[in-house]
Amino acid sequence: MSILDHHEFGLGAADEILGGRARRRPHDVRITEAPAIDARHPDVVAHRALRRAVFVDEQGLFSGGAAGDLDGHDHDPRAIVLVARDGAGEVLGGVRLAPVDPDASRPDLGWWTGSRLVVAPTARRRAGIRVGAALIRAACARAEAAGVLRFEAEVQAANERLFARLGWQRLRDTTVAGRPHVRMRRPMGRFADLVAATKAPLGELVAGLAGSGLHVGDDGAPVPGSDLVAACDAILPAMVERDPEWAGWCGVLVNVNDLAAMGAAPTALLDAVGARDASFAHRVLTGLRAAADAYGVPVIGGHTQLEVPASLTVTALGRAASPVPAAGGRAGMEVRLTADLAGTWRPGYTGRQWDSTSTRAPADLRAMVAAIGPDAPHRPAAAKDVSMAGVVGTLGMLAEASGTGAVLDVAAVPRPVGATVADWLTCFPGFALLTADESGAPAPSAGPATSAVCGVLTDPATGPAGVALRWPDGEVTEAVAGGVTGLGRARISEGNHP
Repeated sequence: MSILDHHEFGLGAADEILGGRARRRPHDVRITEAPAIDARHPDVVAHRALRRAVFVDEQGLFSGGAAGDLDGHDHDPRAIVLVARDGAGEVLGGVRLAPVDPDASRPDLGWWTGSRLVVAPTARRRAGIRVGAALIRAACARAEAAGVLRFEAEVQAANERLFARLGWQRLRDTTVAGRPHVRMRRPMGRFADLVAATKAPLGELVAGLAGSGLHVGDDGAPVPGSDLVAACDAILPAMVERDPEWAGWCGVLVNVNDLAAMGAAPTALLDAVGARDASFAHRVLTGLRAAADAYGVPVIGGHTQLEVPASLTVTALGRAASPVPAAGGRAGMEVRLTADLAGTWRPGYTGRQWDSTSTRAPADLRAMVAAIGPDAPHRPAAAKDVSMAGVVGTLGMLAEASGTGAVLDVAAVPRPVGATVADWLTCFPGFALLTADESGAPAPSAGPATSAVCGVLTDPATGPAGVALRWPDGEVTEAVAGGVTGLGRARISEGNHP
């Protein structure tokens, strides 16, 4: 499979006009990939031969025995080899990328390494060809596609400047095979990009509308002068058009989850449906009705309009004498994720929407929604349900409202077997609740959901101002640099902070 074709830094005019190549010139570079474990694949054969010629014979970095520079990553079925060839098919170089831990029986946490970057002696000074840079860029793109969250490499000291020009960050001096190297890291922007797309504009957009006090930035809004809590969510029009029954189900799901995060018991729903005809509106309302029945929350009214583009908005009402705020956290509190790990990816939404609810028994759904409700045996200091910003972005919102930062322990996050770490931390899950509380506090009573402490809130003056990830080796990497929504810390009066 080709993952990169380029002539110097861009496509030629013919490529841009025709969308492809009629012929390939000798100085074009084509990069293909192969599983590193497949010792018979032509790309792997070529890469291993070139590695031996350069790292063993030319540089003397490794032994000249049969093993040469081969290591555990060459036997990892997840490892990938990228090989660059020119238009005539001559091998110009290659690189390998793989999980840091080559034992495929252990979980892949999204921590990968690039290694064995090699350029053929005949390609090092060819005019118009930058083989090393092309391979590094291709490796970064492939790592992002694989959901890698931490990507590092041990770089020969002479190549540090090249990597730096390509956006890599120096970490520290190291040695490999007794020779000076530099450990470098490529920043991965998956979380920051998601936050920018889903939540970052909120602060400016809702200025003057966001209310005030302890519950700014919460999932629902306490109605002044009552014990009512209101929540309102709109489903993406494209999702309504594409999967109307599922959209109707999700209209209920997202709202009862918002109430659940406030510690409120849901009592009623209202809906507003737009549809091109009565048949389509029926499909949306069928999904909505099914979810309302499953969660035991009646639809008491709403509005339906036909001959318009598809749309769905649902409002939910609940009751809580003392709603749980997102702003109740403080530095030093433990962060806990309580999530339903059953289910699978919703068809058509792999990596984006995890469906654990549509096959659950009503009793299980209601138990999860009541996890920190009015009758719960324990209520945490702070809570938010995981939204479109994913686990990391939602944790960032909780921390922002609380005036703290947060560190998430990647290996401790409860995760379904069928989801990668990157997808799970950025998807919309069926039911997932983030809470913050004192050390040793009991887990929410959430029926079949799984719960685990997986992080801590931090003082922004001495730790991360946004959200950082802690890895098994103790390293901490930035996920979100600062506030997520721009709403800032909730204004807390004396006496209403836990």
